[in-house]
Amino acid sequence: MASHIADSLKSEMLSGDLTAGQRLGEAALAERFSVSRGPVRDALSRLVEIGIAVSVPNAGTRVREFSQGEAQELYELRETLEAEAARLAAIRADKAEKAALVALTEISEDRFGPGRQGSDNDFHMELARLSGNGLLLRLLSEQLYPQLMLLRIHSRNATGRLGKALNEHHSICQAVVDGDPELANILMRRHIRNSWKSFYNRMAYAVPPSNKTTKDS
Repeated sequence: MASHIADSLKSEMLSGDLTAGQRLGEAALAERFSVSRGPVRDALSRLVEIGIAVSVPNAGTRVREFSQGEAQELYELRETLEAEAARLAAIRADKAEKAALVALTEISEDRFGPGRQGSDNDFHMELARLSGNGLLLRLLSEQLYPQLMLLRIHSRNATGRLGKALNEHHSICQAVVDGDPELANILMRRHIRNSWKSFYNRMAYAVPPSNKTTKDS
């Protein structure tokens, strides 16, 4: 039951139905799901573990809000992990898998648009799968991506970024298809940095983003 409750709340958080900072009261949730507080408490602990909820002393559990520093750290980690995923995919993906990646990239072009995070996530998830590294895939799918989706869910789309992002996907895909791991790594790093800059500008943080990310190599 705890898994069902956690999955339901996670879905509501990542769709924006539950907003950043909103309190997740145990009593109200227990009544809603017709269970005791035990399964609710377990479900909330799972959401805290994957980083999309926080437990606040004397205030219960709330949907996570990200500071500028936390957002930047998330994108820095994303750059490192996804660049390695792209590099490994270029080395390990077979002919059929590369063809499937090309098809996915082309399909995404029709679905890529405002409010359609799924198409973007599908591309990145497929690259993570093609890396052939199970631990890397789990870190991205179970930890990083849910946090990123929560972070971005309430931000507005940046004018012109969607088309640019799609073009970057095509370039990364071509590097993987060509079996060029170093280029795939470099292009993914640039893609994630561009994504961070776009997100930063949308959120209008008071302090400009630093240049802490690793330089292209």
